[in-house]
Amino acid sequence: MIDAKLPIGVFDSGMGGLTVLRALQAAMPGESFIYLGDSARLPYGNKTPETVQEYALQASAALVERGIKALVIACNTASAAALPLLAKAYAPLPVFGVIEPGAQAAASAAADAEVLVLATEGTVMDGTYQRALLAANPDLSVYARACPLWVTLAEQGYAEDSQESGMVADAVLSHALRGFRHRRLVLLLGCTHFPVFRHKLAALLGDAAVIVDSAQTTALQVAEALKSDNAGASGDVTFLATDGAERFRRVGAYFLGKPIGAVELVKI
Repeated sequence: MIDAKLPIGVFDSGMGGLTVLRALQAAMPGESFIYLGDSARLPYGNKTPETVQEYALQASAALVERGIKALVIACNTASAAALPLLAKAYAPLPVFGVIEPGAQAAASAAADAEVLVLATEGTVMDGTYQRALLAANPDLSVYARACPLWVTLAEQGYAEDSQESGMVADAVLSHALRGFRHRRLVLLLGCTHFPVFRHKLAALLGDAAVIVDSAQTTALQVAEALKSDNAGASGDVTFLATDGAERFRRVGAYFLGKPIGAVELVKI
């Protein structure tokens, strides 16, 4: 039986998964976490599935070695490429991805609306979101667009409201939304970096659109599965990064929504 006092392990290619950690902390206050950002090898979105599987195995192994009671793949690309592989490798450890919860929530919200998935190139090309949405509701009209610049914009702070960054971000976001503005739409954010643009996307799309964030839906699924079994947990968070610990600490606070303390540099 897994020790309830152990932390929950969370990994991502970089800092975008901190939006998932933020949602997990909100859904399960008091739980302890270890977060690993593989910042030396980001982004995962333009890597082959085989390479992403290799990276995901290495990242998860580093967390499992430290002792965790569950593993959350806080990366859409890694969830698409490696979730079954990791679930099999670490059974009976609970392993959660971000795609299925997001797809289920979007399908439930869609009714007769269209669904637009915005994600990295790897996630769009893999088609996992499209398959999950159509499995939930075969009558959905599903579209997907790759947004290769969004991860870089997010990590460079272009979701902020300054005039210069706002103009750049609005232009890039508008391009991805071409043809879909002011339509009855469910917008599924298929990358954990993308929630930082949520307020800008809402302004661009108008009131007819519903925005689904896979970070929030994943956190709810994990909380339900674990029943917030945090007896004896410390509530602490350990941050690990494979490169640029100081930048991770500084920029990561932007995704997490609060300051980050010490970040341990690790090799995996």
